Amino acid sequence: MSVRDIVTFPQAILRIKAKTVKDFDQDFQVLVDDMIETMRVAPGVGLAAPQVGVSTRLIVVEFGDLEDDSVPKKLYALANPEILKASQATVVDIEACLSVPDLAGEVERAESIVLKGQNRHGQEMKLKLKGWFARIFQHEIDHINGILYIDRATKLWQPDPEEFDHIRT
Repeated sequence: MSVRDIVTFPQAILRIKAKTVKDFDQDFQVLVDDMIETMRVAPGVGLAAPQVGVSTRLIVVEFGDLEDDSVPKKLYALANPEILKASQATVVDIEACLSVPDLAGEVERAESIVLKGQNRHGQEMKLKLKGWFARIFQHEIDHINGILYIDRATKLWQPDPEEFDHIRT
C-alpha cells in the first residue's frame, strides 16, 4: 500500500464523470488499498478515485460515531455506486473536502439513501444509509460524477483547520 497524492480543485479530472469499473483485478485491489491508506493519512472519512487522479467509479468510506469514539469505524470500498432511492427529507449540514482544501460549506443532502454497487471483489451490494453515512456516500458519489460539494453549497467559508477534520471527504 502507498499513499497517493490528492488531486485538488481546479484540476480537470475532478469535473469528469468517472469510468465504470469492469475489472476487479490485482491493479484494482492495489488502488482500493492505496485509497484506504490515503484517506486515513489525509485524514478523511471518504475518498473517490478521481481524487487520486484515477477516472474510475470507486469510492472508499470509513466512519464511526461522532459522539462515541469507542464505536468501531465501518469501512466500505464500493465500485460503481448508484443511489436507488433518496428520502424527500433533507438536512443542511457542514461539509469539507480533501480536494478543496481550506474551505467548508453548508450543503443540503437527502437524510437517507438506498444505494447499490459492488464490493472490491465485484460482488453486488445494497446499502441503506442515514445521517452522516448517507451524507458521506452522497458526497463521494458526486465526485465520481464530476460534481464537487462547492457546486451544491449555499454558503462557503474558511474554517479553523482542526474544526472539520472529522468531515473531510
